[in-house]
Amino acid sequence: MPVIRNDQPSPDDALSNMVSGKGSRSAVRLHQLRYFIAAADYGSFRKAAAALAIQESSISRRIRDLEDELGASLFVRYSGGVRLTVAGQEFLRNARHALRQIDIGVTKVAAVGRAEQGLIKIGIFSSLASGFLFDLLRTYAQRHPNVKIDIIDGSPPEHVAAVRNLNLDVAFITGMPAWDGCEAEHLWCEKVFLVLPDDHPLANKPDLGWADLASERFIVSDGAPGLEIHEYLVARLADVGRKVEIQTQQVGRDNILSLVAVGQGLTLTSEATTGAQFRGIAYRELADEILPFSMVWSAQNDNPACRRLLSLARLMATPAGPK
Repeated sequence: MPVIRNDQPSPDDALSNMVSGKGSRSAVRLHQLRYFIAAADYGSFRKAAAALAIQESSISRRIRDLEDELGASLFVRYSGGVRLTVAGQEFLRNARHALRQIDIGVTKVAAVGRAEQGLIKIGIFSSLASGFLFDLLRTYAQRHPNVKIDIIDGSPPEHVAAVRNLNLDVAFITGMPAWDGCEAEHLWCEKVFLVLPDDHPLANKPDLGWADLASERFIVSDGAPGLEIHEYLVARLADVGRKVEIQTQQVGRDNILSLVAVGQGLTLTSEATTGAQFRGIAYRELADEILPFSMVWSAQNDNPACRRLLSLARLMATPAGPK
C-alpha cells in the first residue's frame, strides 16, 4: 500500500514561502508569476508570448521551471493550447493575489518617493497666522495633499536637537547661527512689533523706538518664544540704559496677547503674528528691528517629503518665487 506523505507543501503554500524567501527552494520570480497568469488568461503559451512581446519558448521554459520548483504540474498541454490543472487553478488564485499586493506596494513606495504620500514633521518658532511660513505650508499642502503635516512648537535649541536626532524633518527658527550636525539656510525676515492695549498712550505714537519703552512693564510666556523674547528685550533695553521689568506668565502665545489686552503688560511679537486679530490689542512696528528666519535640517534625513519642502522653501524665498 503506498505511503501518503503530508509534509509536502501545497502549491499555494509553496508560493507564499518562496515569494517571502522561506524554505529551501529558490524564490519564485515575479516574471514567472506574470508568465503563468498570462498563459492561464490566454489559454496558450503562443498567445501569451505575443501579448507580452516575448518568445513562446521563454514562457514555456519559465513555466516549466516554475512547475519544477513547486513540485506540481500547473498546465495540461494539448495541441490547441494549455489548460490549468487542479493545482494550477489553486495556484492562479494565489498568484493573482500575490502580484496584486506587490503592485500595490510598488505604487505606495513610488508615491512616497515622489512625496505624494507620507509624513513630514516641522518645528516652528514663528506664528502661522500669516507671512512666509503660512504661505509656504499652504502651498506645500496644496501641491502634496496626501502628505500629513505635523507642526511642533518649540525653541530653537529644542528644534535643532530634534532635527539632529531625526525626530523633526525640518525646523524654521530665528537667527542665522551655525548648528553642529545640521544644515541651515536663511530664508526670510520679519519686522518686530510691539503688542500693547489699544487704549495705551503709545498706541497712536507715529514712530516707536526703544527709548519709548524704557519705563514699560513686559510679559512673556514660559514656553516658546517667551525665553527668546525675554533675552531680546534685555539686550535692546540695556542699550538705552534701563533695567527692564519682565514678568513670566505660564500661558501660551495666544493667551499672552489676551493678558496684554487686560493691561498686564506689553510684549513683542514677529510680523507674522499680526495676521491674528485679538480684541483689545494693537500692533505697532518697532523702527529698524528685523528678525531673520532660517530653515534647519539634517543632511542624514532621507524623507522625500522633506526634500520637496526644502526645495519649495528655496523657490518661494526668491523674488520670482510663487506667492
